[in-house]
Amino acid sequence: ITFNQIKILSTQLSTPSCLGYPVSIFFIVVNEFCERFSYYGMKAVLVLYFKYFIGWDNDLSTTIYHTFVALCYLTPILGAIIADSWLGKFKTIVYLSIVYTIGQVIMAISAIHDITDTNRDGTPDNMTFHTAMSMLGLILIALGTGGIKPCVAAFGGDQFEEHQEKQRSTFFSIFYLSINAGSLLSTLITPILRAQECGIYSKQSCFPLAFGVPAALMVVALIVFIAGHNMYIMESPKGNILLQVMKCIGFAIRNRFNHRSKQHPKREHWMDWAEEKYDKLLIAQVKMVLKVLFLYIPLPMFWALFDQQGSRWTLQATTMDGNFIVNPILIVIMVPIMDSAVYPLIKKCGLNFTPLRRMTVGMLLASLAFVAAALLQIQIDRTVPNFPSSSQTQVKFLNLENTPVPVVVEGQEPFVVPGFNVSSHNGTSNSIKQFLKEFVNGFRSHLNFSVKSDHLGPIAPLQASDYFSVTHGKASFTIENEEGQTCHYILQLGFGSSYTVLIPNTFTFGESCTENIKAIQDINPNDIHMAWQVIQYFLMTCGEVVFSVTGLDFSYSQAPSNMKSVLQAGWLLTVAVGNIIVLIVAEAGSLPEQWAEYVLFACLLVAVSIIFAVMAYFYTYMDPAEIEAKFMELEPDDKKRKELEMMTKDNLAYVNNETSNNTDVKQTKI
Repeated sequence: ITFNQIKILSTQLSTPSCLGYPVSIFFIVVNEFCERFSYYGMKAVLVLYFKYFIGWDNDLSTTIYHTFVALCYLTPILGAIIADSWLGKFKTIVYLSIVYTIGQVIMAISAIHDITDTNRDGTPDNMTFHTAMSMLGLILIALGTGGIKPCVAAFGGDQFEEHQEKQRSTFFSIFYLSINAGSLLSTLITPILRAQECGIYSKQSCFPLAFGVPAALMVVALIVFIAGHNMYIMESPKGNILLQVMKCIGFAIRNRFNHRSKQHPKREHWMDWAEEKYDKLLIAQVKMVLKVLFLYIPLPMFWALFDQQGSRWTLQATTMDGNFIVNPILIVIMVPIMDSAVYPLIKKCGLNFTPLRRMTVGMLLASLAFVAAALLQIQIDRTVPNFPSSSQTQVKFLNLENTPVPVVVEGQEPFVVPGFNVSSHNGTSNSIKQFLKEFVNGFRSHLNFSVKSDHLGPIAPLQASDYFSVTHGKASFTIENEEGQTCHYILQLGFGSSYTVLIPNTFTFGESCTENIKAIQDINPNDIHMAWQVIQYFLMTCGEVVFSVTGLDFSYSQAPSNMKSVLQAGWLLTVAVGNIIVLIVAEAGSLPEQWAEYVLFACLLVAVSIIFAVMAYFYTYMDPAEIEAKFMELEPDDKKRKELEMMTKDNLAYVNNETSNNTDVKQTKI
């Protein structure tokens, strides 16, 4: 019986298991579900919070949102360093989860408008306080969620032994399923919570509740994770691994440059130039990490397309009829189907569907998803009226009586329509959900019109208003006369439609004031249903399952034993770069036609997929444990000698400072 067999047997006897899986992973999966509910739930209403509570415009809200998401995927490298070099994965997850929870609580507090609403008018009087609190909360959340990202998946992988490769692969699928299950429920629940009205002095959209529930779920995630601490397999940190890797790479580059002349013999790998200072085991581990990181170079392009589901595709959906959530639902369905049906079927067909080939197929499926989005966009463009520009719509009011009516359009100065004629004013709108609208005043006096808090200005009798834009959906208009009497008129609006609203001379204020108001639909709304997006979402979801789940497992299986979190952080870093690509494209401007932009992204990803396929063809799969075992077979005396040499060379500068003489460092005793 070998030592490894004894080790496996002792681990099996000491580690509780259920259905062949360690019991500890169930705590990890539940923790991940609650944490993802917390993250996606908060993120689902974050842009709305920026826009409607803080009062930022669409561009600033979008910029801060994507910057926050990018930061969430940049901080994993920090969590990986802390986990692998200092605290270990378990303590890192616990401590950063506490930071994460505090951030969520601060976000919930920042959304309580009554804190600074001293005059009790429903509007915070000190918006700087709320903005500062929300920014502090988001920074803490980014540190927390980013810091634990590379640790949780890798910590779950640590719970499996070498002979449990199949169970470990299934775990990553279940792990990813829990992520999307949490995303599905949170994106359904938190918008409903936000739509409620709450407050002490005045009732407003309940952002505190929408942020408070995710904060509560983060508390649950922390408690569940700590509850399973007695069942976890915990590996102690191996030292400052990332720093050692960076120093090793730097020394190899400098040493190779210093010995660049032809008189020095070439070495098999450029990292071999670090052998004069560093242990061969560390050099072999660095080679494995660099080999995988090189494959990561093309991957951000996939995430650049994938993340547009929350921006471009969402905006596309606003121009269509219907309202439902697609991606999380499809993920929950597709993960078990791919894992239990598709992959086994491919294996039975005798196809060698390696992880890198799966990832290549995932990238191609994402490209097809954008082709489908482009075809759908062409159909949408055919049904939407050809307005003067993509950002303009036209609306009119017509006053048929003798007194003017004031009008204020969102984003414009108030104006007055003189005389009995029809004006044609082009109103630029910041909203994508637009329709044509005009009001006709046939009343005997001036009337003021407003939509929510936006005044449309006075409209004189027998006059028409300028065109203006309103968000589609249920719009509430307020009509007010010179005496202060008001009438609230609600109209259901469809995207791309045009309406003329006639206010006749028989109009009277009171409970039945809306009975005589007549809305005439000049242009029908866009009737393409949102269900057509299912095609592109299905393709993108299949690509995500094949690409992302496989990537998680691949990153773990190819990582050295002491650098798994670092390599997981490198994988997540590709997501951050993808978000940055989206920000760059958004700031640089888009093509005149949206469908052309979709085709451009699809072509770019196809090109990147080809490059990745070529790189994958020349990639040789590794067994890190086997490679490391070869270097572990060194004789004890030889290992001690190597360690002594490394310590001597690493402390060279320190010895020089302490001795302050020209003694040969090689003779110094440490």
